[in-house]
Amino acid sequence: MNAYTDFTERTIEYNKLLSDFKQLLKANGLKFTIQREVILEMLYNSDEHLTPEGLHHLIQEKHPDLNTGIATVYRTLSLLEDSEMVTSLSFGAQGKKYELGAKDHHDHIICTGRGSITEFVDEAIEQRQKKISEELGFVMQEHSMQIYGICKTCQDKPKITK
Repeated sequence: MNAYTDFTERTIEYNKLLSDFKQLLKANGLKFTIQREVILEMLYNSDEHLTPEGLHHLIQEKHPDLNTGIATVYRTLSLLEDSEMVTSLSFGAQGKKYELGAKDHHDHIICTGRGSITEFVDEAIEQRQKKISEELGFVMQEHSMQIYGICKTCQDKPKITK
């Protein structure tokens, strides 16, 4: 058995998430719309980390009759990120990829070749981080580990020479 656990488990029910989202919109003086609900629903049901453009494309594909503009996607993601309902991973000039924050803690391995992201949990790493914090007299509130490198698929690609 592998010490690393692949991770996709959600820790919050959709109805609770939707209720929190409606309260967030109201607190910010925004209307609840079907477009905003679809954005939340797509994030909830996705096992991927989505760019705003990727999310927009997915919405257009699954709901072709729903008029959801890319600006609505960006604004909604920004609101959700500010409220910590979603989290993002930054890819510099390539932008951000988003995931719903309603998952148990996990870490990320990120391929810089193609931008793929693998989530994992390793209890040995978690315990070591806690021990280091304690040894340094630090009270850890939260943490994020991101490992950047080249995945097996990209390593196996033939190199193009000039």
